[in-house]
Amino acid sequence: MSTYMAKAGQVERKWYILDAANKPLGRVAAQAAVLLRGKHKPTFTPHVDCGDHVIIINCDKAILTGKKLTQKYYYRHTGYIGHMKATRYDILMAKNPEKAMELAVKGMIPNNTIGRAAETRLRVFAGAQHNHAAQKPEVWDK
Repeated sequence: MSTYMAKAGQVERKWYILDAANKPLGRVAAQAAVLLRGKHKPTFTPHVDCGDHVIIINCDKAILTGKKLTQKYYYRHTGYIGHMKATRYDILMAKNPEKAMELAVKGMIPNNTIGRAAETRLRVFAGAQHNHAAQKPEVWDK
């Protein structure tokens, strides 16, 4: 018996909805990373992009445990010397909760072409409304 190897043209992609309301941000991001990568499928092949589309809703209601709201920072650099910008997560979650979720998911997928392709299949919304009803997404609650 030989090992099954998926081919790029044979991958069937589904759409899933993850609800982040009253759940830790990292737990939701980890589950989204698994779905984007395709690791939940029995036909997972590491060198083939076999992940699904993921819609994350209610990002503004995601929670951070412990003192992460006041002690965790998001850092970015402008490219100029000494221009490191730091944003505390309580400000980031209040102003742009979608960005916080995208950063968490991005850190959990590989930094290569497969990971960059997986990032394009992630859709993040602050509220409960999304504009992908035509794709008939399934609610992921496992």
